[in-house]
Amino acid sequence: MEDFKKLHVWLKAHKLVLEVYKITKDFPKDELYALVSQMRRAAISVAANIVEGSRRVTNKDRLHFYIMSQASLEELKYYFLLAYELRCIQKQIGEGLTNAAREVGKMLNGLSNSVKKQWRLSLTTFHL
Repeated sequence: MEDFKKLHVWLKAHKLVLEVYKITKDFPKDELYALVSQMRRAAISVAANIVEGSRRVTNKDRLHFYIMSQASLEELKYYFLLAYELRCIQKQIGEGLTNAAREVGKMLNGLSNSVKKQWRLSLTTFHL
């Protein structure tokens, strides 16, 4: 089993991807190559950057991918708002997805902060 599958943040992000695919199946056909495509791409990017970051050797590289994941997550939260305002999803669905994204964001922040601490420690140790 790949190591990233053991990360709780990846599990939550992966679940969010599956939810995005599920809700976008019912979007209007004229949004297929617009909002649907963008939402799916952003959701996948969140999980994929966690995976890529988990396999990087240096803390600096890991942190870069976790930050990219956070940026894609913010983009995705905007798409939830837009989908609601375009009446593609109900308010409660948008709020539920946004809350799930916030949970992933909190977990990503914790992971990023942990990597930052390790990075600072390694820099301090290296300079001694």
